[in-house]
Amino acid sequence: MQDFTQRRPEGRALDQLRPITLTRDVMKNAHGSCLAEFGDTRVMCTATIEETLPAWRKASRKGWLTAEYAMLPASTSSRTKREYKGRKGRSMEIERLIGRSLRAVCDLDHLGEFTITVDCDVLQADGGTRTASITGGWVALHDALMNFVEQGKIKRLPLTGQVAAISMGVVAGTPMLDLDYPEDSHADVDLNLVGTADGGIVEIQGTGERSTLSRVQLNELLDMGEAGIRRLCDLQNEVTGFTA
Repeated sequence: MQDFTQRRPEGRALDQLRPITLTRDVMKNAHGSCLAEFGDTRVMCTATIEETLPAWRKASRKGWLTAEYAMLPASTSSRTKREYKGRKGRSMEIERLIGRSLRAVCDLDHLGEFTITVDCDVLQADGGTRTASITGGWVALHDALMNFVEQGKIKRLPLTGQVAAISMGVVAGTPMLDLDYPEDSHADVDLNLVGTADGGIVEIQGTGERSTLSRVQLNELLDMGEAGIRRLCDLQNEVTGFTA
């Protein structure tokens, strides 16, 4: 087992994010797209808007936003099987998380009768694929909506703010931010935080993998996570120029 002490193997501080890049406009046919890179984790996020609604949603005359998530076969060290007819439980849980997170900052009442699908495909997995999906998914969503505003299909941008996500954990008794795969696989406690640019919390996911979590440790992890969310939202803002 690696020696997880005051600094990580790559020299990163305990509360330091991995090198993160959000690259826009990487898919020609998507209304919005973003390649989210969190260290060696790479997720292709695309947003597509369709002028239709699910049957159960039509009576409301409100828009809808949903998400899909999948890991490509060579995204992990051993080949991941493709998902065809059936959805894996993990993938379903993650795509529901992505959808909830993005809907938290989307004004569906003013979207119009459109359905937005945010697809998150993991090209390479090294920890934090769901958090990268949410962070990059917001950029893809923003650009898709701006595309429709510029075309006159939507009167104004129906976003109420920014949302991003980050992982945290306790590894060998040490709280850390933005875990890569070796850290995540050795974590005593695993935590994911989804939050907004104004400090709101959308969702907290936490599990005691090998030990319990004290309230003091939880507070420390959340402080780390909130600082990480702020930095991610700053990066989103840099690439999109978004203002609420």
